[in-house]
Amino acid sequence: MDPLRHPDLERLGRTLRDQLDDTLEAEQTAARAAARRRRSLRDRLLEAEDRAEQIVVSTSDGHVYRGLVDAVGADHVVLLDGPTERFVATHHIVAMEAR
Repeated sequence: MDPLRHPDLERLGRTLRDQLDDTLEAEQTAARAAARRRRSLRDRLLEAEDRAEQIVVSTSDGHVYRGLVDAVGADHVVLLDGPTERFVATHHIVAMEAR
């Protein structure tokens, strides 16, 4: 009998693989959660720019702006709404919705 084909070893190997898969999944979930907690508004705006997302932002003065994220600067975002290019200061943004 091949010692590597012993039924107990096969069962143990499956159990260890399952435990490793569970551990890796838990670590990846924890890493994603930690990254989300550290992500800033600017980080999210950069993601929206990379994905060519339409966003809606509400500002502290009550205005609502929507458009495609064209560029993200150190302290502003540029939204394209058709031919209109709108610069919005990020420190005025109080809410953002990505579509």
